[in-house]
This record gives sequence, C-alpha cells and structure tokens, in this order.
Amino acid sequence: MMEAIVPKLLPFSFLNPNSNAAVRSLGFRRFSCSSSSSLSPSVSVSAESESVSLGHITRPDFPILHQEVNGKKLVYLDNAATSQKPVAVIKALQNYYEAYNSNVHRGIHYLSAKATDEYELARKKVAAFINASDSREIVFTRNATEAINLVAYSWGLSNLKPGDEIVLTIAEHHSAIVPWQLVSQKTGAMLKFLNLNEDEIPDLDKLKEMLSRKTKLVVIHHVSNVLASVLPIEEIVHWAHDVGAKVLVDACQSVPHMVVDVQGLDADFLVASSHKMCGPTGIGFLYGKSDLLSAMPPFLGGGEMISDVFLDHSTYADPPSRFEAGTPAIGEAIGLGAAIDYLSAIGMQRIHEYEMELATYLYENLLSVPNVRIYGPKPSENVHRAALCSFNVEKIHPTDIATILDQQHGVAIRSGHHCAQPLHRHLGVNASARASLYFYNTKEDVDDFILALNETVNFFNMFR
Repeated sequence: MMEAIVPKLLPFSFLNPNSNAAVRSLGFRRFSCSSSSSLSPSVSVSAESESVSLGHITRPDFPILHQEVNGKKLVYLDNAATSQKPVAVIKALQNYYEAYNSNVHRGIHYLSAKATDEYELARKKVAAFINASDSREIVFTRNATEAINLVAYSWGLSNLKPGDEIVLTIAEHHSAIVPWQLVSQKTGAMLKFLNLNEDEIPDLDKLKEMLSRKTKLVVIHHVSNVLASVLPIEEIVHWAHDVGAKVLVDACQSVPHMVVDVQGLDADFLVASSHKMCGPTGIGFLYGKSDLLSAMPPFLGGGEMISDVFLDHSTYADPPSRFEAGTPAIGEAIGLGAAIDYLSAIGMQRIHEYEMELATYLYENLLSVPNVRIYGPKPSENVHRAALCSFNVEKIHPTDIATILDQQHGVAIRSGHHCAQPLHRHLGVNASARASLYFYNTKEDVDDFILALNETVNFFNMFR
C-alpha cells in the first residue's frame, strides 16, 4: 500500500522557477478582508449583475475567503465537509450574545422572551425552508449524526424486532451506518446493503428487488458526499411505502444546494446539518412526520423534555420538546435561521442551477489531469452530478496531493475516506482526494485548482 508523504517543502516556484506558479506570483492580487455591513446578501439581480456569476456576487459576504494561506490566495474547495459563513450569520450570533443572551422557555423576563421568540422563529424558518407542514415536525439536534441516532434509538428500538430488515447503500456516511449496526445488535434486525451499478451509482433496480414486507426502514442519502450522485428520493420513498417501510433521508449534501420539499418527497424522516448550509456548527435538525414523532419515546432525559416529574415516574412533553432535553444551542439555532434567510434571499433554485454549471466545469477540467480517476457517474443529459469530485491520481497518495495543494498553492481540498470506508473498499482504494464547491466558488477557483493540481502531479512525477 502506498504511504503518504507529508513534507514541508520550499515554494514550488523555487523548485521550478520556470513554472506557471512562479509567473502567476508576480501578478498576485491581494484581497481586502473588509466585510459587508449589511445583514442582507449581496445578491440583488440587476442588468449589470446578470452577466456576473453568482460566485462573484456573493464572495464579498464571506470574510474568510479574502485572505492568503501559505502566501497564496485561499481557494476553498472543502465545502462538502463544511461551508463558510456569511457576515449575516456572524452578526446574528454576535447580536444574540451581545443583546439578548438568555435561556429559552424558562423565563418571563425580556431577555428570555426575546431569546425564546428568536429560537422558535428559527424552527419555523427551517420548517418553511424544507416545506414541512408544521414547525413541530422540526427537532433541533447537535448535528445530523445526533438526528440519525435519535431516530435509531427512539424509533428503532421501539419498532424493530428479530427478522426485520433495514436497507442501506454501501455509499452511506458512517453516521448513517453505525447507529443502525448498534440498533440491529440490540433488536436482532438485519442490515442489508445495496451495491453500486456499473455507473457507480447505487443500483436502484436491485433496490426494488431487495424491498419486501420484511423491510421496515430504508436509510439512504439524497446526494453522495463521495460519488456526487443524486438519487430520486421521491421514487425510492414510493417503493418503500408500497411494502410498508419507513424512509430516513440523509440530506446533508442536498439541503444546502437545492430545493428540498419534504412533503413532495413524502420522506418519513430527514436530517441535515447547519454547518454545511452557511450556518454555525453544533446544530442540525431532524424532520419527522408528526404521527411518527408523537409515537416515539424520549431519546435523552432531563429538563425541558418533561411534562411532569414525580419520584417514581415522569411524563413527557409533546414533540419537538420531548427530544430537546436540556439547554439547547440557542445562538446556533438563531444563526441557522440567519443562514436560511441568506440562502432564501438568493434562492435555492438559483443556487442549484449555478452549481450544476460549476459541477460540469469541475468534472470536465479535472478529466484533463493525467492519470486521474474520478469516482461516481459521468455527467450527461440525464445524469447530473453534485458540485464535487472525489478522485485519485495514479501512484500519488491523495494526502500528498492535498498537502502540496495547501502548502504550495493555498488550495484547500479534503483527503481521506470521507467517513465512507465501506464505499472506498468497494472502489478498491483506502482513500481519495475530494474537491467540493459551493455557490460562492467560481470557475476561476476551479482553474486555480486544476493548475495547482497539474503542478503538484508534475512535482511528484519528478521523483519517479
């Protein structure tokens, strides 16, 4: 197995003074770190701005993007891991802590009432954003991982028994696999895994064959964080419901990038994370149909989730409070609400259309790199990839690639198994490199990445 080399090297232009990097450094542009004072995104459409990409329009709202890393302009292409935060979100957090920091649901004084109103308003914003029928169908959690665990331990332990089947794909994130492994050990339910087809997409024809009356739950991603494939969730939900199964959708890579309508999808459960959609870390959410949440027992015990507490027993609050024990992430929820306001002002369909353009541009340009292998489906008229590419370059470890891109070029990508070890084993590799885009990225970012990647590949080829 190839081992990663993680050197701290001299600038590439020093090693190769005739390289394009050396020439480009002469004309390097510096970027201002000043931020917009407005809480609104810089996305108003005018005749002048229609010819400018969405990435160029929105970049001023993200202070972190306007800096140098290792002496180079930062090119941030690790958005599938986490997104950057606009000024509006940063100011919303600051305003909460400066102006009305208080605990929620527990006080009658002004600060507590204000904090409670803003916290519950954030819940309503999430519900509207994914078109839930009622804000009480939204449960705030620490992240999507906790949201999946909530369903596993509350719904799973109460509804699964020996002989029942849970269907997943081999492309699921570890967060969507490990909780169900634990629950299956406790209940005797069986896990069944769907493989990929020849296009490196979960084989949906085989999925229809796998579903039966024994199937009690289908756990499936909407968009793969490795393959960039987009699955037809509405159809999958229909097939599952036909055999009486529930469906849990991992929407971490779809909610930030496209219109997601939970009523249209008819999903029973859906999870997403704030930090991937311009919001703060430390908060995510679970959507669950009202009848399902109402029938589920508490996940954690403590304050706020109770109705009455006696020495020998307790009664519990209705959802969503039943599943939000203790002091919640108040500021983070408010920040998520601000992120939703920001995304909604741009328009999720506008974001999706722009990212589809970026996705094709990234894929086609990455193919030009010698000896590159991109994982997932090839884009076509009928197959649309998300704006990310996981890839390997022959005989170069992905961590070496990511290290040189960062240290010598200021390009931030991800390397590793991306919390998808079973998928990587199926693909015959231990790890991959991944470049992932968001709406504030531009084609120039892709150009910088491809140029830097080619120079990185050339650098390692010098040692062969």
